Amino acid sequence: MSGGGDRPRVVLGVTGGIAVYKACELLRLFTESGHDVTVVPTAAALEFVGAPTWAALSGKPVAADVWHDVHEVPHVRIGRSADLVVVAPATADVLARAAHGLAGDLLTNTLLTAGCPIVFAPAMHTEMWEHAATQDNVATLRRRGALVLEPAEGRLTGADTGKGRFPDPAEVFAVARDVLDRSGAANLLDLSGRHVVVSAGGTREFLDPVRFLGNRSSGLQGYALARTAASRGAEVTLVAANVSLPDPAGVKVVPVQTTAELRDAVRSSAPVADAVVMAAAPADYRPTEVSGTKMKKADDGSAPVLRLAQNPDILAELAHDRPRAGLVVVGFAAETGERGRSVLDLATAKLARKGCDLLVVNDVSGGRVFGSPDNEAVVLDSAGGRTPVPRGTKSALAHVVWDRVVALLGDG
Repeated sequence: MSGGGDRPRVVLGVTGGIAVYKACELLRLFTESGHDVTVVPTAAALEFVGAPTWAALSGKPVAADVWHDVHEVPHVRIGRSADLVVVAPATADVLARAAHGLAGDLLTNTLLTAGCPIVFAPAMHTEMWEHAATQDNVATLRRRGALVLEPAEGRLTGADTGKGRFPDPAEVFAVARDVLDRSGAANLLDLSGRHVVVSAGGTREFLDPVRFLGNRSSGLQGYALARTAASRGAEVTLVAANVSLPDPAGVKVVPVQTTAELRDAVRSSAPVADAVVMAAAPADYRPTEVSGTKMKKADDGSAPVLRLAQNPDILAELAHDRPRAGLVVVGFAAETGERGRSVLDLATAKLARKGCDLLVVNDVSGGRVFGSPDNEAVVLDSAGGRTPVPRGTKSALAHVVWDRVVALLGDG
């Protein structure tokens, strides 16, 4: 990296939309994690948040035009020296100017001279995002190698809601940091043009309006898989079962509760997907009867008898009856081992039984993995290969999984 010392140099381009105030939090996340940040606002951005705020948060002077400190040639120097450029929020106007190579201010000059990865986090009204001109500009930028995140859905300016909301700043930061960490990769956006489906969390099977059968899955690994796939350029659908985490930036999130809902959501998305990664933990059983009212304690101290039915095996269904030729199917297995059979023995048998292409095996003895920011695993493949992944972040494991998926997808 070209930053001073070991500090990576990040250019934060901010443009004139109401979401620009959220970029202040994004800037703080960069500076507090040790990045050397230069803020390059547009003139319109300064109408929303003034230069003193950006200067105070970044610790550097701020300019919007090419005439400030012209002897230092900032319109060339800033872009050339950057390790990463993040434009957040990115308005329809700046996307259009970037796509057409215009250079009317310092930010667009920086975009033209940057030789590093560029990430755009768009934010605008739904109609502006969906307009054919904006979509053409986004396609052009993506074709040239920029990562343009899909905007979030939710509350916009005033009472409007829809697609076009700026994602959670922490999630934009996570994607940007992921891109920066992988900036030396031969193909940074190796999932560009691919659609992947990821499931996350744990399903619930309700006994009554209050109680349910569930499990300890937090959804952290599934969310890491979705986030890292987005940072590698994929279109991502995340089917989230009872997860209370911020939506990953650039990811479409489909919330579900029960195993039946999870199955329906995955099956409806799989026919247009290139890969499905089942990181969720579906409940194996559901009650045959669900009480419409809260079950009361018996006065005599007796306990109710629950009759259970087995849920469908979503992973096995997908693997054995693939809705699309060439679909890569990845499963997860949380195992504890048993007498005479190790975790890997059980997982190898499960891989053969399920019929998936890859199986990511976690040893969860003693409650390990659940809710932890770290993970370790072994990735098994249908050809008999084993790839141990030492303890590290869940994002690191996610990248190993996507590396294997990319290899299976090939150039098709």
